[in-house]
Amino acid sequence: MRWLLTFLLGVMVGAGGLFVGLRQFADSPNPIITDGGALPAPPSDAPPAPAAAPAAGVPAGATPADRLVQTDLSDANLPIRPASQTTATPGGSELTAGGSMPAKLLVPVEGIPYAKLTDTFDQPRGQERHHEALDIMAPKGTPVRAVADGKVAKLFESKPGGTTLYQFDPSEQYAYYYAHLDKYADGIKEGMQLKRGDLIGYVGVTGNADPNAPHLHFAVVALTPEKQWWKGTPVNPYPLLSD
Repeated sequence: MRWLLTFLLGVMVGAGGLFVGLRQFADSPNPIITDGGALPAPPSDAPPAPAAAPAAGVPAGATPADRLVQTDLSDANLPIRPASQTTATPGGSELTAGGSMPAKLLVPVEGIPYAKLTDTFDQPRGQERHHEALDIMAPKGTPVRAVADGKVAKLFESKPGGTTLYQFDPSEQYAYYYAHLDKYADGIKEGMQLKRGDLIGYVGVTGNADPNAPHLHFAVVALTPEKQWWKGTPVNPYPLLSD
């Protein structure tokens, strides 16, 4: 009989302890949930996320010409040139194209002498191509003039070149390309005939040109037999220009 009383007393003591524990759990303002609760928050001393790498910029003190090479990586080249075409660069200082192109073209930016030009034709633009044009630095608004006689083949607004003008020589074997213009000269329209020295527009920073480096992007291309203004084999304009 004694063992039965001992057993019942033990059961009563255990039940009382369980009741007290449950009351404390319910009354606690932050009960501990060991199953089915939210994931723990990260510790307050966790290392901060790595900062984003700074964007590549132009070094302080860079000249306008330096800014062109470092920021104008998709310059206003004529689009859609087949990869099989090779760059045509005259061996001497003249290119007459069978008599159709003048031996010397006018420097297209007013007030810029030939001696101040820099040959940027072979400068790299990115890792896969070269400039294939001439950048002529000048203040914004400087008059731009036709390098030779010929017809306005196309007036075009493009993302890389901005306000552009394509001119064909009289035989339509070559095209002259003027890009980053601020605006066209009054009266300029497609199909009109130009004379050497005619005003066609003004130096600007349209397209992908650096706002702090206004310039004219000037290119010469040998046209394909289809005479499409957007296609051609680049020709280095630097040895073709004169005052």
